[in-house]
Amino acid sequence: MKLALLSRNRNLYSTQRLIQAAQIRGHEIHTLDTLRCYLAINNQQATVYYQGQLLEKFDAIIPRIGASISHYGSAVVRQFELMGIYTLSSAQAISQSRDKLQSAQLLAQHRLNIPRCVFVHHLEDIRPAIQQVGGTPLIIKLLQGTQGIGVVLAETQQAAESMIEGFLALKAAILLQEFIAEAEGTDIRCWVIGGDVVAAMQRQAAAGEFRSNLHRGGTAASVNLTPEEYQLAIQATAALGLEVAGVDLLRTQHGPTILEVNSSPGLEGIEAMSGKNIAELIIKFIEDRLESRNTH
Repeated sequence: MKLALLSRNRNLYSTQRLIQAAQIRGHEIHTLDTLRCYLAINNQQATVYYQGQLLEKFDAIIPRIGASISHYGSAVVRQFELMGIYTLSSAQAISQSRDKLQSAQLLAQHRLNIPRCVFVHHLEDIRPAIQQVGGTPLIIKLLQGTQGIGVVLAETQQAAESMIEGFLALKAAILLQEFIAEAEGTDIRCWVIGGDVVAAMQRQAAAGEFRSNLHRGGTAASVNLTPEEYQLAIQATAALGLEVAGVDLLRTQHGPTILEVNSSPGLEGIEAMSGKNIAELIIKFIEDRLESRNTH
């Protein structure tokens, strides 16, 4: 296969592992800085140029789109789709998973367990909105963010009102979310590939921190999923139109609850904890998808 890996940093662990896995399996792989791709759009054909050169046809695209470039990155992925090239994650699925409001709406539409959420815009609606998510403490999230960035905990009514007013004054789109106290800073990251949970780990937030992200000092441990957690991770991935995803779950008094679905989850923590070659599983999945495509 001839693969293109969309990544802004070739030296990232996840990028390097995918390159290695593809090469070991005998494939040609090119790393493309997403922001150096530009799109020629006309009614004749869809084309992508890279650093001024027309890109030759690839068999598949592996998008690793950072949150800060979600809009442009999704447009690049969509252009490859218009060219008839298989993309590991579709542009629509990337956009849906990155937008926390749209993600919550889709998960709720599929009757999947999520924390109570409220999307608010007007100052007069702040107090009733806070009550809708069970009062304080509560979580305030920017609609687009990753690795815990743009997620804050408001512990009191006064703090919540002040933070929300501040975000709204800056014209920031925010989501209010119920705080699950019984999780105690712990969540479960499930790695889903092709409708199967291939690995999972439990993450514990650092002391004094409510976010369990490993990038924020959280620690990882092995975990055994319940059948309900296993199914919920698969259902969440499918609900957002993804085939490969990292699904974060909370264990609550009302059963497992979806915290977030990540379309570009990092490989380092999960490979170290599980001992599994996740990068190779991704490349194998692409091989199977292309073989299935070619036989139909």
